[in-house]
Amino acid sequence: MNFTVKLFAAMRDLSGSDTAEVELPDGATVGDLRREIAKQFPLARTLLLRSTIAVNHDSAENDRPLQSTDEVAVIPPVSGG
Repeated sequence: MNFTVKLFAAMRDLSGSDTAEVELPDGATVGDLRREIAKQFPLARTLLLRSTIAVNHDSAENDRPLQSTDEVAVIPPVSGG
């Protein structure tokens, strides 16, 4: 399965792009996706651990299986005042 993962805020800044191309085997989970993105962008690894992975606009746990038609995004934690 191939995914174009949307990246926002600090993840976009650290990766230098607003998307990441990720290839995963059938049956892969959100956790597998998180690990693959961490391999592609080692500088973002710590941020990725604290980020939400959204699948089809809903927050997803690491054990959620992915489908080839899923829309996936990485949403880093937000701070403000």
